[in-house]
Amino acid sequence: MSVDYLVMAVYLAGIIGVGWWGRHRAASKSDFLVAGRRLGPLMYTGTMAAVVLGGASTIGGVRLGYTYGVSGAAMVGAIGLGLLALSVFFSSRISRLRVYTVAEMLSLRYGDAASVISGVVMWIYTLMLAVTSTIAYASVFDVLFDVPRWAAVVVGGTIVVGYSALGGMWSITLTDMVQFVVKSVGVLVLLLPIAVVKAGGFGAMADRLPGGYFSLTSIGGQTITTFVLIYTFGMLIGQDIWQRVFTARSDRVAAWGGTVAGVYCLVYALAGAVIGMATKTLYPNLADADQAFATIVRHALPTGVRGLVLAAALSAMMSTASGALIASATVANQDIWARLRRRSVSASADHDEISSNRLAIGVLGVVSMVIACVLGDVIEALTVAYNLLVGGLLVPILGGLVWRRGNLPGALTAMIAGGTTVITFMVTDGLLANEPIYYGLLAGLVAYVAASLVTRPTDETVLEVWRRRLAGEPAPAPAPAAPELTTA
Repeated sequence: MSVDYLVMAVYLAGIIGVGWWGRHRAASKSDFLVAGRRLGPLMYTGTMAAVVLGGASTIGGVRLGYTYGVSGAAMVGAIGLGLLALSVFFSSRISRLRVYTVAEMLSLRYGDAASVISGVVMWIYTLMLAVTSTIAYASVFDVLFDVPRWAAVVVGGTIVVGYSALGGMWSITLTDMVQFVVKSVGVLVLLLPIAVVKAGGFGAMADRLPGGYFSLTSIGGQTITTFVLIYTFGMLIGQDIWQRVFTARSDRVAAWGGTVAGVYCLVYALAGAVIGMATKTLYPNLADADQAFATIVRHALPTGVRGLVLAAALSAMMSTASGALIASATVANQDIWARLRRRSVSASADHDEISSNRLAIGVLGVVSMVIACVLGDVIEALTVAYNLLVGGLLVPILGGLVWRRGNLPGALTAMIAGGTTVITFMVTDGLLANEPIYYGLLAGLVAYVAASLVTRPTDETVLEVWRRRLAGEPAPAPAPAAPELTTA
């Protein structure tokens, strides 16, 4: 394993070096948070694919393939479908808004009060997303290096926090491109075919696997529906995803680059499920299905290749972790701390935005590492994050984009009703139950429509500014003040 450790060490050192180089490009708030809004098709596609396919998609996708067979691709497949829907139907309009956070979009559409609750919900979601990727580090290190979970969390987390804080979105974008290439080679080009060959090919897998492993629905129709509701819709509204949309240099790049990334996700979903099936064929009695990925890597791959594939796994985890971390810091800084600064008499006009965002990344990185040491199930943590996001924010966000009659009371009522319902059913029925998202979305939709219809419509001035921003037009200039009349 010494050669594998060397390969991984070189890779991690390279990631740190790329992140350090990227700090020189973070000269402004726009550079730090959205890479100056100037990514072209290649970099945009790579960074978008990298951020959505993280530890949960890699470790969790192989785990579901190990447990359910080819239908285990449903979770990551739902992510790919969501990215496709976002890119085809919404990304162009989102890109033209020229905002930094989802809460800023809600503030534009409904008024400033809409950003308060949405900012808190989005912050919790992005923080939990960072936690799931951090948990994924530990699941790999537990099997391969026999180190305590806290040590694995601290090492991996420190690297992610370090390069994220150095150059913000520019460092993350550059490292994402490296990670995208390494992940594609490691998982799709190397691990997938080697695992299938080691298992004896698809014929041998069909003979040795339990019945239903080649069925597209063996995971259950209700579970597949839940994945679509949580992950497909979650892709439409997540701050970590929108923040990548904001990096595109044009709405055309956002649409086409995101579409290519969505197709890549569908391929990655199927690959993860097949790798899990091959692992089940070779090692049918693992005590913990979360160890399926690390087990097949450790026992099926030759030295050197094993190190590259492990680097690919770390790539997946780091991409999502860094994207979620800067999203969490952006929401905290733009939508929460900024309000406190505006209300503070000591807040200075020349507040250093880059330093503030770096501090937020550092603090929230430590918080995510602490939570990761306490939680243990990567899919459970991811489900909690997406339940809160989709149940609380899907209806007011999509409603604001497609229904003119939706207003501030409707949005606030939907956030409260949907979020409260989701939390209640997660407590009573369990974190992985299907009911929380079903009833949460229903409650949010009913509340949004009812409250919007029984209250006054949004002011036409607000809607006109919103319409112009959505179309990429400049906001109307205020009318000049009438000259004062003077008497001789």
